[in-house]
Amino acid sequence: SFHLLGKPTIYGSLKCDGVGTDGIPEITSSEEFVIQQITKKSLRISCPAENVSSKFLAPYTSFARIHEKSVTCLDISSGGGLGVSTSTDGSMKVWQTNNGETRRVLEGHIFDVNCCTFFPSGMVVLSGGMDAQVKIWSVEDASCPVTFKGHKAGVLDLAIVDRGRNVVSCSRDGTARLWDCGKSSCLAVVADCGVPINGISLGVADNTVNLGTAETTPNDREIGTEGKLLLLAREDKKLEGVSLHSRQSVFTFDGSDAFNCCTFLSSLVILAGSQDGNIYQLDIRNTKVPIQTICKSGAPVLCLVPFREGFIASQGDGTCFILQQDSDHLLELSEPDCDPVYKVGTLFITDCAVYIYSY
Repeated sequence: SFHLLGKPTIYGSLKCDGVGTDGIPEITSSEEFVIQQITKKSLRISCPAENVSSKFLAPYTSFARIHEKSVTCLDISSGGGLGVSTSTDGSMKVWQTNNGETRRVLEGHIFDVNCCTFFPSGMVVLSGGMDAQVKIWSVEDASCPVTFKGHKAGVLDLAIVDRGRNVVSCSRDGTARLWDCGKSSCLAVVADCGVPINGISLGVADNTVNLGTAETTPNDREIGTEGKLLLLAREDKKLEGVSLHSRQSVFTFDGSDAFNCCTFLSSLVILAGSQDGNIYQLDIRNTKVPIQTICKSGAPVLCLVPFREGFIASQGDGTCFILQQDSDHLLELSEPDCDPVYKVGTLFITDCAVYIYSY
């Protein structure tokens, strides 16, 4: 089926008549759709009535034995050799991306671990959990040398400042906090919204954007906070941009529903995904009117990841797609079916990209 906002849904059918000697399925379609290309791992279909085309990609590989239950978060190391993931079974594991073999089990959080990410070195992991704690782990021996305490409710997302001397976390308690890794201390409460902050993203803002001036002299333990803009995806339908250095609010955008995630496409252009399926593209110099609003389905947008000249988005109904500005078709990642895709990571191998997503 194909649905364009404001128009009736177009329905059709595909029929597989078998598999050829070359291993490629033989598929025919009803008149509403046209099959443009078939390979062993992909199927490209167009809808002539609306002049649109999608290419469906089958998974390159899958790892079913890392966790026993749903995978809620994951990240890939900068070198691409390791992955870290969390699950509703309460576990957090480091594993090899080439075969899914578990390398380390990171134990220490109480209750579920909500978020995890590698430091730029690829040998250290940052995590946040429902126990309101942020932890730093060694991939080499699974030890936890640093624990940050200060949040009053579960930690929902994390961001690393430059090389990782400082990190940022957000929580259900409505705050975003800046931490000093070296001294295991909280340097500042960057924002206090009074409502849960579901997601954050940290980026360098264009020098034409006024980030304000700090009212007090920042702590000398702050490293690399100048020129950084912190995006806050808030539960109260607001997307806020806050200067990490001055702690001043730069903009606030009102959406149609609670925001779940956000990311930078450039120093001027950002994306934010909401609970009702809307993806807003905004220019941070003027957030009154979005550059465009994309809505592929009404399911919650759970993850947004920059990708080449576009982005990858995943949603609560199993939808996971790649939108690129220079492409004449949409890339759809198949396999999750109707299970939510909570997080997407990218792994680049020579000239190819492998997409790893959790559901």
